[in-house]
Amino acid sequence: MGKKKVTAAVYSQEQLADNIYDMWIETELAGEALPGQFLMVYPKCAATLLPRPISICEAQRDAGRLRIVYRVAGKGTAEFASYRKGDSISIMGTLGNGFPLEKAAGKRVFLMGGGIGIPPLLGLAQAFAGQGEAALNGEGADKMKEDARRGEPAPLSVHAVLGYRDGGLFLKEDFERFANVVIATEDGSAGSRGNILDAVKADGLSADVIYACGPMPMLRAVKQYAAKEGIPAYLSLEERMACGVGACLGCVCRTTHKDGHSLVNNARVCTEGPVFLAEDVEI
Repeated sequence: MGKKKVTAAVYSQEQLADNIYDMWIETELAGEALPGQFLMVYPKCAATLLPRPISICEAQRDAGRLRIVYRVAGKGTAEFASYRKGDSISIMGTLGNGFPLEKAAGKRVFLMGGGIGIPPLLGLAQAFAGQGEAALNGEGADKMKEDARRGEPAPLSVHAVLGYRDGGLFLKEDFERFANVVIATEDGSAGSRGNILDAVKADGLSADVIYACGPMPMLRAVKQYAAKEGIPAYLSLEERMACGVGACLGCVCRTTHKDGHSLVNNARVCTEGPVFLAEDVEI
């Protein structure tokens, strides 16, 4: 898949919660999107200078639409929140390595998301629910399809364990269409009080494989939990990015093995990631 910068069109936009916006974009890139990949979205205001990396929440291939759900955090994302249907939007994609779908075959799966790390997991939940071909493509998906033809199992169960600050449970109903949803809130206004691991403990849940995205403290806790329980975990790292294509080295993370080219223990989140096996990264 190539990386393309294109001018797309806003199909719709709505506010889901405080500072959380839901935008559908009409673009040819929808035919290439995989769960766990992201876009670089370019503000029109020259003063903001750099594009913003935003994860792909959902893809409708036949309709040619991509969905992004993002938090307004500064001038660039505030500009995006002002867009309306028909406005042009400049994006580059599809970028990064997504979630390895085939690792879930025949397994009990946790999708663990926190805050704005929740949206990237929706396309993954759709894929595991077998909702058409829209979310399944690429080498991992091809293996899943071949396994299905041979009668090998799909995931046995999928639990989406979602963590929020409060009762503004954006995307909860979307996830409920594809997975068993478990909620944790910091203020205890919905689900279990505390974090996602508190919710797992409270509900007595267990899994064979974990896919996670969220703030770094959450990912560190998930990595420790996975190591203690002997569960493989795939983490989507959130990092600031300037280019999105590996040229600027602004999103480097530490790894447990040396890069074959640079011979240092580093990897670029935008190109080698954003999804990594938890035991391969130092966070």
